Amino acid sequence: MKQLLDFQQAIQDGDLELINELIDQVEKDTSYDLLYEAAALLVDFGYIGQADHIYEMLMVLMPDEAQLKIDRANTLLELGDEDEALLLLSDISSDDDEYVQALLALADYYQMIGMAEAALGKVKEAYEIAPYEPIIRFAFAELLLDAGRYIEAAKLFHDLYSEGHSDIAGVNVRLRIAETYSAGAAYEDALPFYEDLLKDEVLPDTLFGAAYANFQSGQSEKCSELVEELIEIDPDYFSAYMLGGQSYANVGNDEKAYELFKRGISRDEFDKELRLSAGKSALKLGLPYEAETHLSESIALDPEYIDAIITLASLYNQREQNDELLQLLADASEEIMEIPLLTAFKAYALENEEQFKDAYVSYSKAYVGMKDDPAFLDKYARFLLDEGKRDEAIEVIKELVKLEPHEEWTAFLEM
Repeated sequence: MKQLLDFQQAIQDGDLELINELIDQVEKDTSYDLLYEAAALLVDFGYIGQADHIYEMLMVLMPDEAQLKIDRANTLLELGDEDEALLLLSDISSDDDEYVQALLALADYYQMIGMAEAALGKVKEAYEIAPYEPIIRFAFAELLLDAGRYIEAAKLFHDLYSEGHSDIAGVNVRLRIAETYSAGAAYEDALPFYEDLLKDEVLPDTLFGAAYANFQSGQSEKCSELVEELIEIDPDYFSAYMLGGQSYANVGNDEKAYELFKRGISRDEFDKELRLSAGKSALKLGLPYEAETHLSESIALDPEYIDAIITLASLYNQREQNDELLQLLADASEEIMEIPLLTAFKAYALENEEQFKDAYVSYSKAYVGMKDDPAFLDKYARFLLDEGKRDEAIEVIKELVKLEPHEEWTAFLEM
């Protein structure tokens, strides 16, 4: 017992030299139980290499001990020796009492390397062997959740909670139920669990989960209340600002939405989406200069941010800021300029600047993708007529009157 206490003290002190000396002493005593407990202590404190050394020695002495195979496999996985670890785990027979442990260890490995289906298969096999073991049912539910099988996962979590398992492996089971419902878009089912959780303890993640579930359930006002409470507790919970701003916008409170987006930007100046949302809110509030600033900053953070580019280009087009619009589009990539609407904006600006030859090229290109846009067709037809391209204009006008009967253009075609 004293040796084990000395061993634990050396580990806590981080005295690697003494740890190695004590390992040598314990090995000489050939006390298997003491060696095994020492190895477990080493694992707990992160001394994986030293623990593996002990497990390796014990396996020489007890080569058929299944628990040792599992323990050593776990240390080998930590050390990156996956092939040897898998050999040890696969050597455990389905007749061994430790077989379920081996399945769970394999599942952890497969999940770690991204083989979700293989991991789920191993846990399912363990579940079929021991369906009433809480930790196995919980592990199975977790993998079902990861696999998007929300109904099955929710049922397992529900069953565990109803049996009195409120916490498993450090995870709040009620919270998992709420998260599972939300992940499966059953937001109204998630809400009672979030509300119960908040009655017990108000935590930022729980507040955000509840706010999001309310938002998705169409309860934007409640969402806003929860977001404001969340920001009061944790002003750096960055995703709360976007959610709160959207909830205010949903109920028509654009002033509050804009204010919250700006508060979010002040906490996280590198969030392009917050700047885009602030720009859109500013437009709704009739603040074009503020909108231009937010949108330009959003594009500065990500020059390929299509939504921001289209929104700013639309603003420039409406205000006939031709130079700014043409510069914005000149800076855009060729891929972005394949978007017909942007090509149309370019055509309008070039026409306004009396660069008619280039405008014709842009109009022609945009026409391919905008034959269902009456406003574009109207402008294009007038441009073609002004340029003396009557035959082309007639084809465009025919497309236009199919979409939207128009007395002027119908009369023109009958001339």
